[in-house]
Amino acid sequence: MDTEPNGYSILPRDKAELMDRIQREWTALQRAIAGLSEVQMSVPDAGGWSIKDNLAHLSAWENFMRQHYLHLLPPHEVMGIDEETFKQADENVLNAILFQRNKDRSVADVLAELRHSHEQVLADLDQMSFADLMKPRSVDDPEARLLLEGVVNNTCDHYLEHRITIEKVAKE
Repeated sequence: MDTEPNGYSILPRDKAELMDRIQREWTALQRAIAGLSEVQMSVPDAGGWSIKDNLAHLSAWENFMRQHYLHLLPPHEVMGIDEETFKQADENVLNAILFQRNKDRSVADVLAELRHSHEQVLADLDQMSFADLMKPRSVDDPEARLLLEGVVNNTCDHYLEHRITIEKVAKE
């Protein structure tokens, strides 16, 4: 992973590099979960999250990024919560909502959704130019972050972050 001295990911220079990073981290994530049993994927770690919960979290945020950033749907609608709750919620609150919503799902269901979400992201990105990804992700964003940042943060960087967690949990 290409990172800056501060540890943040360096943004890809072009679409080919973006797609390569996404594929590389997706493949590494798939290797990390390959061969794990449903029991191994369902046992909570010290923080209360199982491998399955990590995977459900990944697909939820990947779906959020796709529907909100790429398809411009209202963020609260994408999250499936009322607008006021969304406005007041920080990332930890949203993650807790997602955890509660997904914790009782089956491993098979979570894995199927993760694959489907990933395929949809790839299909959407395939239709976009790199110039489109270099536009601001939202006209309302006071930080004027690029759409590319939202894509990287919710795909390859997010896969890496949770793969590391999953690999630690799988070793326990």
